[in-house]
Amino acid sequence: MLVFTSFAQEKKMFTPEDASYNNYEVYAKSKSFRWLGDTDKYVFTEGDEMRYQTPGEKSSHELLNLNQMNGIAKDNGIGDFKRLPNIVWNDENSGYFYKRGADGNTVLYKLNVSEKAVKPVTTLPANAENVNLNEATMRVAYTIGNDLYIADGEKQIRLTENPEHVIAGQSVHRNEFAIDGGIFWSPDGSKLAYYQMDESMVTDYPLVDITTRIATATPIKYPMAGMTSHIVKLHVYDIAASTDVVMQTGEPEEHYLTAITWNNDNEKIYIGILNRGQDTLNFNEYNALNGEFNKTIFHDEDAQFVEPQGPAHFLPGSTTEFVWLAQRDGYYHLWLHNTKTLKARQIEKGKYVVTSFDGFDGKGNAYYTSTEVSPLQRHFYKVNLKNGKKTKITKKHGTHSVIPSKSGRFFLDFYTSTDVPRAVDVQDAQGRFFAPLYIAENPIKDYNIGVTEIDSIKAEDGQLLYTRIIKPYNFDENKKYPVIVYVYGGPHAQLITDTWLAGAGIYLNYLAQEGFIVFTVDNRGSADRGEAFEQVIHRQCGQAEMRDQMTGIEYLKTKPYIDPERIGSDGWSYGGFMSTSLKINYPETFKVSVAGGPVLDWKYYEIMYGERYMDTPQENPEGYELTSLENKTDKLEGKLLMIHCTTDPVVMWQHSLVFVENCIHNGKQLDYFVYPGHDHNVYGMDRAHLIVKITEYFKNNL
Repeated sequence: MLVFTSFAQEKKMFTPEDASYNNYEVYAKSKSFRWLGDTDKYVFTEGDEMRYQTPGEKSSHELLNLNQMNGIAKDNGIGDFKRLPNIVWNDENSGYFYKRGADGNTVLYKLNVSEKAVKPVTTLPANAENVNLNEATMRVAYTIGNDLYIADGEKQIRLTENPEHVIAGQSVHRNEFAIDGGIFWSPDGSKLAYYQMDESMVTDYPLVDITTRIATATPIKYPMAGMTSHIVKLHVYDIAASTDVVMQTGEPEEHYLTAITWNNDNEKIYIGILNRGQDTLNFNEYNALNGEFNKTIFHDEDAQFVEPQGPAHFLPGSTTEFVWLAQRDGYYHLWLHNTKTLKARQIEKGKYVVTSFDGFDGKGNAYYTSTEVSPLQRHFYKVNLKNGKKTKITKKHGTHSVIPSKSGRFFLDFYTSTDVPRAVDVQDAQGRFFAPLYIAENPIKDYNIGVTEIDSIKAEDGQLLYTRIIKPYNFDENKKYPVIVYVYGGPHAQLITDTWLAGAGIYLNYLAQEGFIVFTVDNRGSADRGEAFEQVIHRQCGQAEMRDQMTGIEYLKTKPYIDPERIGSDGWSYGGFMSTSLKINYPETFKVSVAGGPVLDWKYYEIMYGERYMDTPQENPEGYELTSLENKTDKLEGKLLMIHCTTDPVVMWQHSLVFVENCIHNGKQLDYFVYPGHDHNVYGMDRAHLIVKITEYFKNNL
């Protein structure tokens, strides 16, 4: 049980602005620390000073201050700074930073403190996007519109001249499957790999801009499940030779090119070829000089789906061995692969999920973060690649994100927990604590906060489900309270964690402050619980999730302070799908529901996500019929508020419009509200309006 006590007469109340990210005073502050280049010294900013310190030292040392920076800038004719620039340090004397000029262009500078010198390296145009620097050469790749460029000193190299609907150097499909950006430098910076995506064959989807007097159609390319997809190729540009070659990834062309990885020799490149059905992955090696296929390093299959989690990680100095994150035994673990022998060996194992690979130390050890302690927590480990010996580095309960120094001797530990808003510690490789570098003040100590309880229940198959209850600050155990079930329920998300406010944030505490019990359960299908837990939703999204939510309802009803006649649900996106599903399938339980940006028929959703979990409508017509909510509006009872953003590029407005149309045909009433010009959610000052809208709806009807 996690307890936050308060005294009502002395405390403040949250406002909708607090709950909508418009008042940063109620959110935990952070402070930046990073390693000083490849050294074992960490650097941080204090006021107008940048300082550094070695773990174990009693005091820090000044590295640079604002007056010094402005003196150097003045001597080199680059203008004043109002604050210290964001310098990436190579060592105690040198680093680099970007500075935008009066003409809008951005200049990359190299700084040398001991020489009091600042030198321009290259200039980026004002409209440059997707900026990607190679530190070995200080060359910068960037995009303008659909095309890709390289800034190389005074030269600006244009790599592509693409027609409309052909895009280079940007993320393709969706940012999943280890597709993160579209620019991939070779380690030595001599070559640049990049995605080129042809969208011309994909259906246009109209979004409407109402800011013009005559509303303007602004179509986007949006391939729905079962329809024609983009065609993506991987190019490699050799800067010295001025040549551009395409990797020969073969047929069929409707596949995903994932996990782009350069070999340390700068001559071979690897692509994870994931078939459109997303159940087969070939990790292939290609000759980066001519594009020819060399060989397949490994082949993975899964009856449901394969989800690569990142690129391969070659061992320092090695051209044959790399670490790969794979879910081959039911959980994501580290595997050591060899490109020469094609053999693979699991490095660590257990019934837990490795959530990230965090680097090497050059001494035969790899670092990773996992759920080994608890699915609610994230801890940092060192593992020896030869003997598998593990060392747990982080000790305190909570969620840790750790950055090792280059040598691996020391670690910066950024963490949060149910009783620590944010903090930074420094530790050594044995997990020995050196010093607290930063502890954030409790930002809501002056606010009314009720009690938050984390518990667990069991799903129908015996797997553990975590629950969270937030009580009103003035909770009276003799009263009966209405309940809002806050739900997401979909993949890649975990709502209940050992973090500040147990992952609930200000919005859910605001709802509790307004007199509701706020309840959440992380059902099967949610993230970081292993293959069996997550893949149960395959071809039937929403079904196991609803059953788990109802298991949560039965647990709720054992609480004497719950009013079983006043239960509602609230969710957005997949959560909107879940909230509507619960309302339609269990109208006797859910008196009031709110659904924002809801998926209401998976045939309207895009291929990458939709086909992974549902296959295509042609392959799985029964599943699409079962999970569709638009064909079940005749079952709608009670109060439902549906909200959609009119220019949503993720869950198209069409989902809820067709639902409304079917409600009309079936004589069903519902409440409906739109946010013009917003995308997949409502942000900025308008979010406070959204929160008032939702809260008042529950107050009036629950």
